[in-house]
Amino acid sequence: MRPLLPGNSFPIGSTYSTAGVNFSLFSKHAEGVELLFFHKRDDKEPSAIVRLDPAANRTYHYWHVFVPDIAPGQLYAYRVSGPRDAGRGMCFDPSKVLLDPYAMAVAFSEDCPKSVVVDIGAYDWEGDLPLARPFSQTIIYEMHVSGFTKNPNSGVADALRGTYAGMIEKIPYLVDLGITAVELMPVFQFDPKTEAGRINYWGYNPVSFFAVHEAYSSKKDPLAALDEFRDLVKALHRAGIEVILDVVYNHTAEGGEGGPTFSFRGIDNRLYYSLEDDQSIYSNYSGCGNSLNANSPVVRRMILDSLRFWVEHLHVDGFRFDLASILSRDGKGNLIENPPILWDIESDPVLAGTKLIAEAWDAAGLYQVGTFVGDSWKEWNGRFRDDVRSFIRGDEGKIKAFISRMIGSPDIFGHQEREPEQSINFVTCHDGFTLYDLVSYGRKHNELNGEESRDGSNDNLSWNCGVEGPSKDIAVEALREKQMRNFLTTILLAVGTPMISMGDEVKRTQLGNNNPYCQDNELSWLDWGLVNKNQGLFRFVKLLIAQRLKRDSSQTDYSMSLKELLDQGRITYHGVKLGEADWSDYSHALAFSVESLSRTTFMHIMINAYFGTLEFEVPAQMDVNKSWRLWMDTSKASPEDIYDWGKGPEFAGSYISVEGRSIVVLVS
Repeated sequence: MRPLLPGNSFPIGSTYSTAGVNFSLFSKHAEGVELLFFHKRDDKEPSAIVRLDPAANRTYHYWHVFVPDIAPGQLYAYRVSGPRDAGRGMCFDPSKVLLDPYAMAVAFSEDCPKSVVVDIGAYDWEGDLPLARPFSQTIIYEMHVSGFTKNPNSGVADALRGTYAGMIEKIPYLVDLGITAVELMPVFQFDPKTEAGRINYWGYNPVSFFAVHEAYSSKKDPLAALDEFRDLVKALHRAGIEVILDVVYNHTAEGGEGGPTFSFRGIDNRLYYSLEDDQSIYSNYSGCGNSLNANSPVVRRMILDSLRFWVEHLHVDGFRFDLASILSRDGKGNLIENPPILWDIESDPVLAGTKLIAEAWDAAGLYQVGTFVGDSWKEWNGRFRDDVRSFIRGDEGKIKAFISRMIGSPDIFGHQEREPEQSINFVTCHDGFTLYDLVSYGRKHNELNGEESRDGSNDNLSWNCGVEGPSKDIAVEALREKQMRNFLTTILLAVGTPMISMGDEVKRTQLGNNNPYCQDNELSWLDWGLVNKNQGLFRFVKLLIAQRLKRDSSQTDYSMSLKELLDQGRITYHGVKLGEADWSDYSHALAFSVESLSRTTFMHIMINAYFGTLEFEVPAQMDVNKSWRLWMDTSKASPEDIYDWGKGPEFAGSYISVEGRSIVVLVS
């Protein structure tokens, strides 16, 4: 091997060239750094050690060296020495083998995970670019990469089940459904076990912010995993589907006191994490043991570099930020009025046009839905979920909140002069009941998680339709399907950006488990047998999506704020009688007439959340040459529950019966 060179502080991480690799690591408080090389993944002892000389291999707080004649695939890691004083937040331990925080691939093993040298330019994108679809044309499908195809009945070859390659085979299903974006649960390399030793199925425990999760690769090789993920992105783009990643920049898999040391804790603990006054204790706004100090300069840079990496080199279209409100806190947990990291992300030129979605709360009580900083962030609307669940199940005092959710939540977002799609509207997501379980269980059933059902939310706003769990009663199952159609209708007709959860379109169940984070089995996987069994519901969702994407606002960029949209006066509210909306706490029924922006399409929507049938007055057609046609009646079984737009039966009466707990929509 040719002689080592001092190397450079930039770029951070390992940077491959034909001459060799430049390594750069930031550690402010380190006193010594060793670069380790390994032959094999399972090796516990390095095959070579490069001891960095502070005089020759350190610039400011960057430790760097250039090593010639190294090829992609080389395994490496660090050992870092320095003060060991828990009370001062110093956790240096020269016996620990540490991942490079900027590693673009990771060979994960429980005993000694290793970073991998990558030639990041060695991939043919064949002209692929992010799709840059506006939110007005976006239908999000939240899904788990592995759980999508891991079930033996997926029809995917055994070697591909649960992998990026397996998901590629099922893209035609997503195209048929009509969704325009997949929101992938975490695909950053994560610890496959939780701190308590349970399986980490969901993946919200990152060990790296640059590497794809190797276990989702069909080849179980870190470089192959990187290419296989890029193959997936390229294939989805060819199918017209955007890729949004669920990203976790609020905590890491190192957990709290006593947790494992993979990287950050051993490189510079007090630099990366928010600590209490007693610096041996981690601030825990994530509920997962620690919180990244996201507004410190070094962590801010790492987060930005990570986001740029996924956009520039992996072509992803957007990000959903888990517990994003933690990014609004300083190192002591105080709320920052204008958090630097959020404005960095907002204003970064590489990220311009990238979809940014915030879960605008954290596990320590900070709730920022409607007040999250930034001009382009969209927000998961937890109040949409809760208010729609309450109204549809028949709770009193919810009609005002429900209609507000249907028209874009102006009480939450209207003051910001932002686009109507700022609200991400959902009723279910990975965290909580599936849609079928929401209408089939009155309480959670999490016994399989091994925590005596203490985990998971107790407040689900669910209703089991009279029977807890599976039922052979035809009437009960018909009511459940009707309620599911009601929920799906509200999501896909409401103003905002709709999001549905994997399998809700075919009645996926978790048997009442509302927190299956540790269930990597058929409880969590998509049961593909449900697709044929529930083609009626699939068709219902498919036609709903297709019509939503035909709206004027989905076809053309109107550049209209939510306030401007509502000020146009194209929505008229009614009760069972025209012009007599009942906003009282005892009301369970409303109707509204909607005129399209081009004034070419009219809808009259009647919603009856009461248990009995109600007679709704129907407005006369303004155009005598047109007649109302039935588009949807959620009380009907398929195929009479929904028709192709404009192809339903004509309706010429002055009143229409709307069955209890159902929605009827007339169009012209």
